[in-house]
Amino acid sequence: MFLAEDGRPIGLSWNYTRKELMADAAIHVAGIVFGVAGAIAIVILAAMAPLDWTERAGVAVYAAALVSMLGVSATYNMWPVGRRKWILRRADHAIIYLMIAGTYTPLVALVGRGSTASILLAFIWVLAGIGIALKLFLPGRFDRAAIGLYLLLGWSGVATYESVIGALKPDAFWFLAIGGVLYSLGIVFHVWRSLPYQNAIWHAFVLAATACHYGTVLTSVIDTGL
Repeated sequence: MFLAEDGRPIGLSWNYTRKELMADAAIHVAGIVFGVAGAIAIVILAAMAPLDWTERAGVAVYAAALVSMLGVSATYNMWPVGRRKWILRRADHAIIYLMIAGTYTPLVALVGRGSTASILLAFIWVLAGIGIALKLFLPGRFDRAAIGLYLLLGWSGVATYESVIGALKPDAFWFLAIGGVLYSLGIVFHVWRSLPYQNAIWHAFVLAATACHYGTVLTSVIDTGL
């Protein structure tokens, strides 16, 4: 998929009805409201808990990634069709990599075990950086491969299960697992473009999965600070 003269990826359509756009906008507004409130709350909680500076920094990175993803997604999806929208599309797709890496960062800081956890985090950030660069500087290309890379990054913790995921408390683990499943299932609706309200449904899955992963980080902060 390459770009047309107006910057739109060739083959991409934005033919949503008014009701579909309103439903999608409502989901994004709810995401921003709850996301900003949640980010502020978890940073304050981390600051008050008996954590070290690396653990607090990891939580801050996560909070910044969370607000950035929700804000960029809302801006892109609610922006009128035109050249600027397709520029925002680059940022929207790129920032997903930031969100994945940002979610792993506090988990490694809070519960990670040994050098394997640190190597995993470095691997994730390197791949995320590559993904961000591809989306920003080569827009409209490798879109199908990008979906595979998103999934690879999201589930990469399974490869070093004992170092990070296996160290989570049960509640945090199940929040993480359910969130991963919701993200993965949501991709079905992301690519099912002929389905009415497809974009709103996809973003509802993303918001639900994001809430689950927030629960993972929150419970990990609470458990570590006890």
